[in-house]
Amino acid sequence: MTDLLALTAELVSVPSVSHEEAAIVALIEARLRAVPGLSIDRVGDNLVARTDLGRPQRLILAGHTDTVPGDTAAGARIDGDTCSGLGSADMKGGLAVMMALATSVPEPSVDVTWVFYAREEVASELNGLGEIFSVAPHLLEGDAAILGEPTGAAVEAGCQGTMRFRVSLSGVRSHSARPWMGVNAIHRAGGLLSAVDAYEHREPEIDGCTFREALQVVRIDGGIAGNVVPDRVDLTINHRYAPDRSGEEAEAHVRDVLTPFIGDGDEVVLVDHAPAAAPGLGHALLMGLASEGGLDVRAKLGWTDVAFFAARGMPAVNFGPGESTLAHTADERIEREALVACHDALARLLTADS
Repeated sequence: MTDLLALTAELVSVPSVSHEEAAIVALIEARLRAVPGLSIDRVGDNLVARTDLGRPQRLILAGHTDTVPGDTAAGARIDGDTCSGLGSADMKGGLAVMMALATSVPEPSVDVTWVFYAREEVASELNGLGEIFSVAPHLLEGDAAILGEPTGAAVEAGCQGTMRFRVSLSGVRSHSARPWMGVNAIHRAGGLLSAVDAYEHREPEIDGCTFREALQVVRIDGGIAGNVVPDRVDLTINHRYAPDRSGEEAEAHVRDVLTPFIGDGDEVVLVDHAPAAAPGLGHALLMGLASEGGLDVRAKLGWTDVAFFAARGMPAVNFGPGESTLAHTADERIEREALVACHDALARLLTADS
């Protein structure tokens, strides 16, 4: 069996900050081209490897090759059964599991598409999945998908949607010594801030998974000078919503919350939106992943690329080694035990009787 910790360390030692994935993709491509029976396609800095065994179902296993910026010079460090370094949990441990399975399970009970894609950690319009889909959509055809994001080897079903609003509140500028001659836009934000702070979030249960919505002010910009009553303040508000609501319904809900605090000259603009994805646990392959391994199943509260597949009618879940709470931190690491647990669960799925 492949030494998963050593392979993870090898991948961590190849820097792959977003837009700089060519070297790590070349490494993965060289390894997979040596595997008999795999069809390999390179689309930019994305790699797709497929079996073509004529199975009745096709499963996509996908993972991103990029990392956020960080201390790439430090490389990988192995201490006992732990590998530390940028990208170890998010998600080069998951990539190592995928590579090992592609090598060790040459004739799975379902056809498999292995997708190694670039630029997940940056703006969604730059995402490598979109690049593949625009150039060769047939490469992403399948019946179900598993994203190798770090989940602590639990199945995290679906994902919550996320939307960001810019709220601009107006006022009237005046000298701070004569505030009665103006209207302080920052003070006007007080009621809105209190309402968001007191927001009662929903916790809907969908397919046995409990989601938890959220509404948060994540940025405030305002003020002119130390002696001026400000005539404008801008607030950025983030809303995370469960997949039992459409994007339109979620937007309308947020606007309803904000409306009592919006007056003439104010503005509420939806800046960006990434849709939610339903859990997808009704599909036999995804249900089998959880049931065969006795894995914990929970809702994905953040947003991931399962939404990309769900938007195209394909059920998808998140499942990978490593803890998401360690992603993007200086203490990022992954344990051998987590890698093996994830590998074995996926191996059972890929070799189960169809």
